[in-house]
Amino acid sequence: MARPREFDEAAVLDAAIGCFWNRGYEATSVRDLATEMRITGASLYNAFGDKRSLYEKALRTYVERRVINRMRRCEGLAPRAAIETFFGEIVDHSLTDEERKGCMLVNAALAGLPGDPAFGAYVAEALGEIESFFRRMAERGQADGSISAASAPEDIARLLLGALMGMRVLARSRPERALLEGLLRAALVTLDRSPGTQP
Repeated sequence: MARPREFDEAAVLDAAIGCFWNRGYEATSVRDLATEMRITGASLYNAFGDKRSLYEKALRTYVERRVINRMRRCEGLAPRAAIETFFGEIVDHSLTDEERKGCMLVNAALAGLPGDPAFGAYVAEALGEIESFFRRMAERGQADGSISAASAPEDIARLLLGALMGMRVLARSRPERALLEGLLRAALVTLDRSPGTQP
């Protein structure tokens, strides 16, 4: 009969997320994790497997809580408002992130686990979920007339995903409202462009 765990798994996973989010995968040691999680190295391995397995679980949990939940909340709004609210929350979060951690998903895309195709596929899938959200909003906005039909929904989604990635990276070194909101205004211009207007 297995012994019951002597720790709160949700709480220690939160600690692992914070550790990886602050330091990244490479700079985080198993000792760092065990210290932050307040468990022994043996308990860490027994509960979560190796460091790589824990990192993926931490990232998947982060994506569900921070990214998927944000999209679900915004999806209930009118399409144009959904896009603007999504980005507005990103700007606000970036400006209040005193540790300049950025987005754990974007950080993973930039420096996650080189040479690990399975992990890379998960990161691509998660970014694809965001792109799909933008595409759905573009399609709905074009259907109700709140978003210009001058650009294909797929192209709008790709542009917005690129703007999101750029915003998250810039905010780590320059968390300035004028910079982030200026980038956002430029990205949102495509939603208003009249047919035939050049970018």
